[in-house]
Amino acid sequence: MSLPRVDLPADARPDTLAVREGLAPSVWGEHSEALFLTSSFVHPDAASAARRFANEEDAFVYSRFSNPTVAMFERRLAALEGTADCIATSSGMSAILLLVLALLKSGDHIVCSQSVFGSTIKLLQEFGRFGIATSFVSQTDPAAWRAALRPETRLLFAETPSNPLTEVCDIAALARIARDGGALLVVDNCFCSPALQRPVQFGADIVMHSGTKFLDGQGRVIAGALCASEELVRTKFVPMQRSAGLSLSPFNAWVVLKGLETLSVRMQAQSARALELARWLEAQPAVERVYHPGLESHPQHALAMKQQHGCGGAVLSLVVRGARAGAFAVIDGARICSNTANLGDTKTTITHPASTSHGRLSEQQRQAAGITQGMIRLSVGLEDVEDLKADLLRGLATPS
Repeated sequence: MSLPRVDLPADARPDTLAVREGLAPSVWGEHSEALFLTSSFVHPDAASAARRFANEEDAFVYSRFSNPTVAMFERRLAALEGTADCIATSSGMSAILLLVLALLKSGDHIVCSQSVFGSTIKLLQEFGRFGIATSFVSQTDPAAWRAALRPETRLLFAETPSNPLTEVCDIAALARIARDGGALLVVDNCFCSPALQRPVQFGADIVMHSGTKFLDGQGRVIAGALCASEELVRTKFVPMQRSAGLSLSPFNAWVVLKGLETLSVRMQAQSARALELARWLEAQPAVERVYHPGLESHPQHALAMKQQHGCGGAVLSLVVRGARAGAFAVIDGARICSNTANLGDTKTTITHPASTSHGRLSEQQRQAAGITQGMIRLSVGLEDVEDLKADLLRGLATPS
């Protein structure tokens, strides 16, 4: 949209954009962004309405596909990701649904990491019923991605770091493979957010978000988004959203918009706590393995530090002795950590991926992704790290 922008210097940096970018204030001069709770917008005359519905004149028409509050969120997230445009959706999963509906047809093919979020795997498999096939490959092996390409491949889909093993893929390498194969590279940037990682800087074409996670940051609403070129957003995503209605509500957009204002400071603080906790967990006798990109023991540590501005992120996973019983003992022993599969909250969350977020996958699929029964995922919040250590120690000290 060519609607008025906030008057900011052209060289404004990301932390400034996270607080300031959006639409210009209304005639009332509000300082906090306005919340436009309206389903439709009134037109000055019939001819104006006709032009607006025909996309011949920029204006807000109907909140299923155009709303000022949602537009403010879209502009701000696009600025942070370094893309020309963005479209907001009702959830992260609906963003993936919109992506496939808008860009693919029967006979097309997707190459996807086998380590992505369980619901992403299930959704892509569902598209097989409509003639869109997906090949799942190793997250960290570019050769496997290249080998999986077909003449009909249209998308490469990666999530980095992955959920829950925090595996890091080489975005630049996958971008080259995608270009060579005439496909687009999509990167789920949920774990890092643009505060730590901007995939387009490494060649990604589309950045997908579950705004439910770190973008909101306090576990309040469900939201999603796709950040991409203006051509993709305006000619592909917006028309499909207008028809399908995968829309983000203005209220949820406003909540996530305000969450973006503190994104950078939250990510830095939560990442620092996560790294300290990960190092402590590596020294615990009941812990077999810890996965966090900030650890020197992480297989892709150097790559993560390059792609993620030297920061490992706020999510870690650990494998405890005693398999499922050992994992359940740690989770049930926690009095501070919240037993919930959500992540990105200021409150630390703890979950057992094999029976929750990835519970709908087959055991074979979980094993291929490295998700064992003894694995626990932590999304570290803003509590005192010493309290978190004590909370986990209650279960780690329990014989399994």
